[in-house]
Amino acid sequence: MNHSPLKPPESILLSAARIGTFNGQQALTGASGFFFERESRLYLVTSRHVVIDEPSQHFPDRIEIELHTDPDNLTRSTGLSMLLYREGQSVWCDGTDGGGEIDVAVIEIERASLPQHCVLEAFTPAHLPTVHDEIEVGAALLVVGFPLGFHDLLHHLPVVRQAVIASSYGMRFQGKGYFLTDARTHRGTSGAPVLMRDASPSPAAHALPWKLLGVHSSRMDIADRDQGQDEALGLNCAWYADILLTLTEPRTSST
Repeated sequence: MNHSPLKPPESILLSAARIGTFNGQQALTGASGFFFERESRLYLVTSRHVVIDEPSQHFPDRIEIELHTDPDNLTRSTGLSMLLYREGQSVWCDGTDGGGEIDVAVIEIERASLPQHCVLEAFTPAHLPTVHDEIEVGAALLVVGFPLGFHDLLHHLPVVRQAVIASSYGMRFQGKGYFLTDARTHRGTSGAPVLMRDASPSPAAHALPWKLLGVHSSRMDIADRDQGQDEALGLNCAWYADILLTLTEPRTSST
């Protein structure tokens, strides 16, 4: 990978990936994702319901992401197709906790499949918040993604939406592994990174001076809301990003 042609903090625009889901050649849905790197292994992170969603009968067999191919010209890009099953087994990792299923999926990207001059930025464990970080309700956030597939078509870059933390960060909202954000979001944003500006990034995180707080999942609504009288809440679920440490844990071969 080459160095980003965008300077921090704009380098976050190269951390997100536009995802298309397919069943064979049939296009199904669009979504968002982002890159995560751990111990030289590269991963694509998105929502689990992007790769499989039983309630809606969404069963894609592959996805495509768009990658930049020229560090000096962001108008150049190519698509990378990734199969979701190998020998009948899913290739993504997901997980559960005491609150049930976690709506996050991680797919390892084989570096040999990347174009020669691929340009991207990846978050690492150094971008995850620690117990020493002061993250308060109402803190300003950014959600980087592709709402309704919308993006800079010329330069193949995502857009960002402003958000704030809407529930106590670090507390599992209603016992689930997520917190709430207050932001205007749309279909296609699922899987987007939820970020907070890092005023003093570590040397390992300097290229991306942001804290990776969560993975945007879906809008939250109230089942008994009177849709004729009451507006939607405008709140969203963001799964805590520390799940990535579990999902990217190096696998050991059994003997």
